[in-house]
Amino acid sequence: MDLRIFQMLEFINTRLTNIEKNISRIDEKLDFSIALQRNHLIRVKNGDPIDDNMILMGRPYNDLTPQDAFNIFSNPDMDFLILDVSAADYKSENDLPGAVRIPLEQLDYRYAEIQNKTTPIMVISERGLRSIKACELLIKRGYFNVNNISGGHEYWPGKKEELPLIKEA
Repeated sequence: MDLRIFQMLEFINTRLTNIEKNISRIDEKLDFSIALQRNHLIRVKNGDPIDDNMILMGRPYNDLTPQDAFNIFSNPDMDFLILDVSAADYKSENDLPGAVRIPLEQLDYRYAEIQNKTTPIMVISERGLRSIKACELLIKRGYFNVNNISGGHEYWPGKKEELPLIKEA
């Protein structure tokens, strides 16, 4: 009789542990959803464009083509920050004047170097994969206008001689 009670208690304990894990996952998803909604509302409030895929796919950041990003980068009237999260040892033939270089591995503890959370940020990396992770991290840290440059340095259209002068931050 005592063995059955012990087995039943162990079963209940296992079930409770699983329920706690599920509640924790639900809590994380809810936090992400709320952050996503805040991000979209701030973009609407500021008059920033919201891509349909941002809403439909639940993405908190925009994807920019390298050409669109280059056009923004080349326009002296545009206010933005370009963040390069490429690996520390990566050397691009198209270094971007004025870009803030914080390798992805360091971004979690160096993100505060990006002081204005509402300034549009274009994030670039070697091929655009590390920049996706960086965009997600920045959104979690409260940055609102975050844009991934799809394809990264590999598809950047500008050559060094075509790049504009260093843009003041």
